[in-house]
Amino acid sequence: MPTVEVRDATADDAPAIAGLVNQAFLVERFFVDGDRTNAAEISRLLENGAFLLAEAGGRLVACVYVELRGDRGYFGMLSVDPSRQGEGLGRRLVEAAEDRCRSRGCRLMEIHVVDLREELRPFYRRLGYVEVGEEPFPDHERAKRPARFIVMTKPLA
Repeated sequence: MPTVEVRDATADDAPAIAGLVNQAFLVERFFVDGDRTNAAEISRLLENGAFLLAEAGGRLVACVYVELRGDRGYFGMLSVDPSRQGEGLGRRLVEAAEDRCRSRGCRLMEIHVVDLREELRPFYRRLGYVEVGEEPFPDHERAKRPARFIVMTKPLA
């Protein structure tokens, strides 16, 4: 199996990132209609933050969005090619996102997970995250079921 390399995305990567995110987020179709994102949204996100990309053999296999918010880091859109899930790529990218934020002075890392994805909170708890609050689901127009975000944080020591 080829070595996995992690690098920062460029604007040229936006279409590939959108494709991977949409593929990984197909599991959410039970509660939300349509694609998770598109290349234009990825390009907008790149203006405020960064995408870390995991590539193997020149092929994008995982990505995560990272943004600095004062002394907090935020990550989202953690996406792993469904054929590569279970290999530790998600954990590796979360660690890379944490390292990025820690090295830039962040003291806390935050993620928002949708409450209907019951498998997500235990995954992030194993990585040291705890639930600290809730927020409304922002895309209620596309939601087929009521949903909310669970805010989870982790200190970056």
